[in-house]
Amino acid sequence: MTQRRPLALVTLPRDVGAADAAAQICEVVVWPEVADPATFLAERAGMVQAIVTASTLPFPAPIKSFPALSLLAFFGAGYATPATDACRDRGIAVSNGPATNHLDVADMAVGLTIATIRRIAESDRLIRAGGWSRLHPVAMAPSLRTLRYGIVGLGAIGTAVAERLAAFGGGIAWWGPRAKPDARWPRAASLIDLAQTSDVLIVAVRADADSHDLIDAGVIAALGPGGYLVNVSRGFVVDEDALIEALRHRRLAGAGLDVFAQEPTGPARWAGIEGVVLSPHIAGWTHTSIAAAQDLLTENLRRHFAGQPLLTPVTS
Repeated sequence: MTQRRPLALVTLPRDVGAADAAAQICEVVVWPEVADPATFLAERAGMVQAIVTASTLPFPAPIKSFPALSLLAFFGAGYATPATDACRDRGIAVSNGPATNHLDVADMAVGLTIATIRRIAESDRLIRAGGWSRLHPVAMAPSLRTLRYGIVGLGAIGTAVAERLAAFGGGIAWWGPRAKPDARWPRAASLIDLAQTSDVLIVAVRADADSHDLIDAGVIAALGPGGYLVNVSRGFVVDEDALIEALRHRRLAGAGLDVFAQEPTGPARWAGIEGVVLSPHIAGWTHTSIAAAQDLLTENLRRHFAGQPLLTPVTS
């Protein structure tokens, strides 16, 4: 008799690839495709043994609605959600997908840095609108090799960002809540000190309960009217209202953002805000990164339901 496969509820759209990865081990239900969510929760929630999700997505229902749940698996590195805390309280295993997209996210951070400082998106819009009517129609930009770069968070992403920036020849420093004796770059005494001594502040810190509004109005003011902010961490790490106000009143030179306080972010929120390059949370959206995340998810599911230790458990 063939043993029935465990039921996994996948909250990500099918085209992300998590459903295909989970289907290697589990029977899969893709939450965005459920026609009648209330009926599903009433009739099948009690059979769900694994939930595959992302930290930026709303959760289908409280964890207590899934009495058979034994694994919460995040498709990606982020895991700071109320569902994670609820699982810990109930002794439910949690896994995530670290080190699957950090190199691509670092590439995007550097890309946003270049695009913002060198006004690439602005120049593209100007030409398409027929605005190239004179020599040098956009404002002069600073040379990348002359700038001081401050990195907030020197984990896998932050380290990869620093390695890429080193090729520009500018100064590099960093700050994070924990010292790293083996770091190749100097650690600032505080986040404010890093902002004050940087021309570009690149946010790559781990997104958790301690990092909400880490980049607040005070940090933005310390960065100053000649400074640039780039965020590839999570939207909630930056006080977005304070950022928009600083940009609107030219108390900041520019910003490159791949993540937002609310996603999708609305176009009206950014109307009239100059000096900003926006991308729709795609820093880790590459063929290589998604394939690695799929492999890791499949392996964590396989191990979990075989009674083996998870490859990447969330323990903190």
